[in-house]
Amino acid sequence: MTTAHEGGAAASHPRIPAASLKDLIEAELYMPFPFLSNPHEHEAAAGVENWLHAYGLTDDPSAAAMVAHTRPAELASYNGPTMDPELLQIMANQIAYQFVFDDRAEEVGRRPSRLMPMLCESIGILRDGGRPSTPLGAALADLQRQVRERCTPDQAARWAWAGREYVHGLLYEAVAQSDPVRLGTGLCASIRSLTAGVEPFYPLCEAALHGELAPRELDHPAVRRLRRLSADAAVWIPDLFSAVKEQRIGGMINLALAYRREYRCSVQEGVMLAVRRINGTITEFERLSQETEPELSPLGIAYVAGMAGWIRGCYYWSRSVPRYADTSAVPAGPLI
Repeated sequence: MTTAHEGGAAASHPRIPAASLKDLIEAELYMPFPFLSNPHEHEAAAGVENWLHAYGLTDDPSAAAMVAHTRPAELASYNGPTMDPELLQIMANQIAYQFVFDDRAEEVGRRPSRLMPMLCESIGILRDGGRPSTPLGAALADLQRQVRERCTPDQAARWAWAGREYVHGLLYEAVAQSDPVRLGTGLCASIRSLTAGVEPFYPLCEAALHGELAPRELDHPAVRRLRRLSADAAVWIPDLFSAVKEQRIGGMINLALAYRREYRCSVQEGVMLAVRRINGTITEFERLSQETEPELSPLGIAYVAGMAGWIRGCYYWSRSVPRYADTSAVPAGPLI
């Protein structure tokens, strides 16, 4: 796969009129990172299918269709192009699990009496090693086992902590959905940073380096900022491509739709406002990573490169995954 964006900003190429919203996003979004994929993607896809089936997570035909349209192994492949097969499989399993979990949480989110037990079970497993009582809980417990077997104890602890933050974010999302009038871009971005579920994967990226970062590098202010920038860009990019779908089903926690509500504009205009914010985020990530590189070890530099991989991977996955195919059918509309 090659695109005009690979290796540079869209602005460096002649402007071609966009026919669809997808074309517009691809023309305007700054993507300096080239497309890469993992050669073990097809094995990971088969592994995901078997793992989900073993825990009954695709027994519901609608869940099976959702996974087929989401292609979790493809997202893992694009985000972790150099990962070994074992670690790629863990990442693909976790991506699939989070999509199933997130869709289930969204389905029951307007009924707290059903949502709370689901979230509390996950927190109990991640925090205390509690025994699961549902198929989702059993799958999460098995994911935790896989992570603990492959990662160092500190990496596994960071994975569990970031996973708990993701689960808590789904509760915030449910509360926000109940009062959408007050849901501006600032609050939406804060909740999205939790529900993105990106940061639980950074310990897996670290494990792929066959080493462990020293605390001084993990806690370096610039590295903490880079984690925030990469996670935000990685989740906001799919928001661009999913805005049409989310608008249709009444979704609220989406950066482009938050801009649409705040400025009372079209979906297309909301997407373009979000593109500008993402471009600034990616530009800051590039600049800060270059400035910080002399202060980092080779392991630290590779860790930051793994963060960049999530920005790149989420872009190339979003523009091709069937889950967001509606974006190609919507006209670009008027530019701001």
